[in-house]
Amino acid sequence: MPRRRLHGEGTYRKRPNGLWEWQIMLGYHPDGRRNIKSLYARTQQELRKKVKQFQDELRAKPHLSRVMPFSQWADAWYEGMRGQVSDTTFASYAYTIRILKEHFGDTKLEDIKAIHVEAFLKEMVAAGKSKSYISKIRGMMFQIMKKAEANELIIKNPVAVADKIKTADLEPSKKDSFTAAEIQRMLERLPMDRMGMSIRLMLGTGMRTQEIMALQPHHIAKDGSSIQIRQAVTMSKGTPKIGPPKTKTSYRNIPVPEGLRDVAMTFRKTDHTYIWHGEKTELCNPSTFRRQFAIALAKVGDVRILSPHCCRHTYISHLQSMGVDIQTIQSLSGHADIDMTEHYLHVQDEVKVSAVAKLDRIFH
Repeated sequence: MPRRRLHGEGTYRKRPNGLWEWQIMLGYHPDGRRNIKSLYARTQQELRKKVKQFQDELRAKPHLSRVMPFSQWADAWYEGMRGQVSDTTFASYAYTIRILKEHFGDTKLEDIKAIHVEAFLKEMVAAGKSKSYISKIRGMMFQIMKKAEANELIIKNPVAVADKIKTADLEPSKKDSFTAAEIQRMLERLPMDRMGMSIRLMLGTGMRTQEIMALQPHHIAKDGSSIQIRQAVTMSKGTPKIGPPKTKTSYRNIPVPEGLRDVAMTFRKTDHTYIWHGEKTELCNPSTFRRQFAIALAKVGDVRILSPHCCRHTYISHLQSMGVDIQTIQSLSGHADIDMTEHYLHVQDEVKVSAVAKLDRIFH
């Protein structure tokens, strides 16, 4: 049997206190810290005997990747992400981790090959999962196995060499939007209360739910002509708190259609810190917002009970149907696109105002 090569031969040095020290790095811990092993002896000869004994014992042990199941490593990777991403993102990872663990479970890391990853992705395609869903699953598994490769638990990341699923085989994500008739019914029938006005503003500005919930009066121009997006509501252990917007491109100023500026100015008059405040707390819980949104639509009648986020899809789709170019829509919505983000950031304010003016035919 060939001699398994260790992570280098280590280094010897004589310490100020007279002891000899041997030190070696044995890869990394799941949290990214270096795994350092040190041995000490009174003489260099004695230390070399200790080192040889340690190396012999290490070689005799089975390689860690042969005994560590995927589920154990996935949990270690997940815990290592704590504090490196936002609380909301960290919580959202739990669902994807669960899907991966359900499939690969106790399979040893070293036993997972590219062909197994490909078969897993094809199963999701056959189950009718969307492109975004599969992309999220694949992306997280890539990161988990990449960390395993960095820690020398596997020789090569199997996800990196696995064939990607062809776009033609994937079901596109369905993004529902309200029809022109539904918008008209909402504008006519929704009361001018906090939810009614919020729905109007989301339809006319494309704000995300978390963005409108984090709005403060000073974010709204005195004449209601624009709204600044500078923060968003995030969830931390079941409690809403203020955090940054979703992406860097989400920091933006949104022109408000003339027909909705009175609504914006009404919101600006609140005495509370946030437009959407809770009954007993400064911030409202997003689940409360979604529940009130559904109740409001049900009272309108002849309108599908879609999610609040569909107001954003409606905003974008109507801008597209009116001939507004994709770069301007990108800048208005603050929607990050890996390939085009940097280009989209340079849309001039007057171009955006002109684009939003086209929406006035809906809100007047």
